[in-house]
Amino acid sequence: MSGLKIQPTTRPSLLVRLKNARDHEAWTDFHSVYEPVIYAMCRRRGFQDADAREIVQEVLISVSRSIALFQIDQDGTFRGWLGRITRNATIDRLRKSASRRETIDAVGVANHLDLVAVDEAASAEFDTDRRRQLFRWAAAEVRQRTGETNWIAFWRSSIDGHPIADVAKELCIEEGAVYVARCRIIKRIRELVDDRSNE
Repeated sequence: MSGLKIQPTTRPSLLVRLKNARDHEAWTDFHSVYEPVIYAMCRRRGFQDADAREIVQEVLISVSRSIALFQIDQDGTFRGWLGRITRNATIDRLRKSASRRETIDAVGVANHLDLVAVDEAASAEFDTDRRRQLFRWAAAEVRQRTGETNWIAFWRSSIDGHPIADVAKELCIEEGAVYVARCRIIKRIRELVDDRSNE
């Protein structure tokens, strides 16, 4: 199967690499996985697009300033730490916004702050969004290294759920080639996701 160009790579942990501010590839990976997750969390909290984008920038700046001090023993998992930074940034934004508006409904703000401060629910949401974005990121990474026919064979049979025989016929390839493309691409996506899941 010469069209499959996936090269197995062993990369150091993203967390370790982020501590080097000059590792642009690590920071690009971080942004592509976590920026949409942080944004989604802010939007679910009721922030408008512009406010959500500002909070995202605040969180990213906070991470870049404090990543060198992050320690798993003291701070827990990286995703938990990032979730706390995001949650705190949303709470800070709500408090600032409440203090700027004289006509704001204090009860409404208090209720909103209570919702944002619910630790377990916020953590679960953040983790779900992170896993979804991680799949999207890994799939995009793998697709760049995969021939288009193989990618279509994988996507149509695994994601869209079309029968192998139909996909093979559509692409004018053997059914065995569809199975091989699926297996290799799924394996590589899992490797990338697993590599990032321990952060």
